Amino acid sequence: MAIARREGAGLPASARRPLRVLVAWLPWIPVAAATVAFALGLSVPREWRYVPLVVSVVAFGLPHGAVDWAALPRAALGPAVDSSDLRRPWRRTRQARRVRRWLAVVGVVYLAFGGVYAVGWFLAPLVAVGAFLVLTWFHWGQGELYPLREVLGADHLDARWRRALTVAVRGALPMGVPLLAFPGRYRAVLDSFVAPFGGSVPAWPFGADARFALGVVLAALTVGTLAVGYRTPSNRRTWAVDAGETALLWTYFLVVPPVFAIGLYFCCWHAPRHVARVLALDGESRDALSRGRLAGPLARFAHEAAVPTLVALAGCAALWWLAPAPEPTLEGAVAVYLVAIAVLTLPHVVVVTWMDRLAGYW
Repeated sequence: MAIARREGAGLPASARRPLRVLVAWLPWIPVAAATVAFALGLSVPREWRYVPLVVSVVAFGLPHGAVDWAALPRAALGPAVDSSDLRRPWRRTRQARRVRRWLAVVGVVYLAFGGVYAVGWFLAPLVAVGAFLVLTWFHWGQGELYPLREVLGADHLDARWRRALTVAVRGALPMGVPLLAFPGRYRAVLDSFVAPFGGSVPAWPFGADARFALGVVLAALTVGTLAVGYRTPSNRRTWAVDAGETALLWTYFLVVPPVFAIGLYFCCWHAPRHVARVLALDGESRDALSRGRLAGPLARFAHEAAVPTLVALAGCAALWWLAPAPEPTLEGAVAVYLVAIAVLTLPHVVVVTWMDRLAGYW
């Protein structure tokens, strides 16, 4: 299977403008508002902290990965892939045959990687939760490359090693920074992950010494990565956007309670940015974006995500039924939902990494 040209190539400025709603305004406004509100002393009841995660079931969060079945074929074969080829791949055309092969690839990836990881939660829950932290660190970092480079025009990310540093920093913000400010709550969330499967989380990673070392490493990594980007001959305005987002997210995860912070970030930051990438892969949506229209492409996305999202929800219910000791509370239900998200994240990361490779990022 040949390597396709870089995704952003040929995406006109007129198409980038509506995508900035998903890449910039939708993420920045709620995250900045929550940062200010909690910094000024806002406190929400414990149950309300789970609201963003509950909303993520239908609002971008769970659905954003539900279109992998269409995104990878489009990334591999180009935006000219007709939607009818995806809906009716059994047709006897050359393009339909190529689409069938890529649909099969996505199916195998999800069955193989998702199935093995699901079994891992039952056999070794502590190892599974550790793998989830590392995996999500990488994935939420890699999810920043497309919006920064292709939509916001961050040309200081022109080298693979600088992109790798950015992935490390951006993924560390949601996965590492909350541990520095809320160690008790962070550990409680991880405990809720492994408890339904009979596991428990050790105390040592949450001690003061471990957190101090982590904080020093993350701060040095952040400053070093931004300094390297600044010294690169590039557009200083887009570097300033990168630096501003990084500073905002550092502050956000330091002051906003972890469960609420992760849920809001998932719904309003990470998922919409991936949706922007998915929309740009679809030829029909790209044409609409070029005319300044966003509603139609979003409706197409929702249509393509609907059935896989329902299948994923059925998988959540099955995981609850199979788990040895699920807790019949809101926290327990959310914990099992997050484990299901973890199971789906591994094949999703494989698909997105494949897309990154096709786009020429690695």
